[in-house]
Amino acid sequence: MLFEVDGRSARPAATHSLREVDLEERAHLQEWVLDQPQVLGDDVLIVTSEFDRWTGQDGTRARDRLDVLGLDSSGRLVVAELKRDDSGGDVHLQAITYAALVSRFTLETLADAYAQYRTRRGEPLTIAEAADRIAEHVGGDLDPDVLRRPRLVLIAGSFPRQVTHTAVWLSEMGVDISLISVTVWRVEGRLVAGFTKVYPTAEVEEFTLAPVRAEARVATEKAAERSRTASTVRRLVDAGLLEDGEVLTLLPTHGTTAATRAAIASWVAEAPERGRASWQNDPQAPLVWAADGQSWKPTTLARHILREAAGVEASIQGPAWWTTEGGVDLTELVNGTSDRRDWSDLHRYLEALPAGRWTTYGDLAQLVGTAAQPLGNHVMKCSDCTNAYRVLGSTGRRSPGFSWSDPDRTESVEEVLAAEGVRFVNGAADPVQRSRVEELRRLVTATQ
Repeated sequence: MLFEVDGRSARPAATHSLREVDLEERAHLQEWVLDQPQVLGDDVLIVTSEFDRWTGQDGTRARDRLDVLGLDSSGRLVVAELKRDDSGGDVHLQAITYAALVSRFTLETLADAYAQYRTRRGEPLTIAEAADRIAEHVGGDLDPDVLRRPRLVLIAGSFPRQVTHTAVWLSEMGVDISLISVTVWRVEGRLVAGFTKVYPTAEVEEFTLAPVRAEARVATEKAAERSRTASTVRRLVDAGLLEDGEVLTLLPTHGTTAATRAAIASWVAEAPERGRASWQNDPQAPLVWAADGQSWKPTTLARHILREAAGVEASIQGPAWWTTEGGVDLTELVNGTSDRRDWSDLHRYLEALPAGRWTTYGDLAQLVGTAAQPLGNHVMKCSDCTNAYRVLGSTGRRSPGFSWSDPDRTESVEEVLAAEGVRFVNGAADPVQRSRVEELRRLVTATQ
């Protein structure tokens, strides 16, 4: 409730529906959400609005119009469906349909949608520039497992009982869905809009939904890990881990191949200042590049260098490209890990992994007590990591950052694994042949 107060007196402010005060769904409610995306949650980037470019495999165009699509810093899509008055009895069905459609999005399709959206809003962007901003927002690559589980946010003046009942059931089935009511008050001749989350409340989320979201928990944990990755710069600044003016050196790792690293090395050799930057404790643009004296975000600068030096577009984690004088990259620094760690336990597990089997960075990280990201960073730079090509992403696909330590090797990871007996289906390694934590532990124990 909202009250107008005057000293000891208080009287309820008059409430109105948007219709009663001549406010429209698209022209007003939608614009409020686009202008203040925190209505949809923390750290949400608006990717597009009124999106309707759905095309089936037969070329048929669908006519469904998605109100608002966002992307949070964990790399999770946010599907928002808006109604200015009563939501109607099928608003959740519309949102589910849109969630299913956008769950097939990739970085390329998202970048295309975002570029067109920003251009319509008066800020022309190329697809490459849009991809840079998305990569910067999420701190690197988009995880397909996270993308395929969008959050649903329904915003309306009110919700009928069948919608609230369905939202409860969907939540219990592991779908992340929120109901937000919008109300308008008239106070001293001015309109005040309020957004209130009516479902789920904090108590419902903690005590009712958590126990029944076993499958969704995996994706949520991945989202949380990506959120921590996305905040690398903020965490470095808040912790004061680097002094202003501290010199950083370019060392391309994540998202590169031996060929692109060689191209970057040649490009830097032509002008050595291209390989240096100084740190400033500014969370928006912490790197001052010696080549131009301008302030950059780490991922934006890394992608710029990759394009200029090698003509390559790729999703990369920029903080992993910049190292301190001690040889520790920014990601390792903020996570409290570096190659000063004794990785001999990891090396034992890699040596024990037999031909015809594969594992993931996550499985290995669990075994050696670290996170997947610093472990992956080590593997990609480690000449002592035997069988590193047998380590794949959680979907059974090669990590974009993998490259052979021997630059003369030209065969693909998939070709080598297939020759060893690993089966591939639609480009992904057979999950039956995946060596998980317990199997790896037994393999190492058997060799001791």
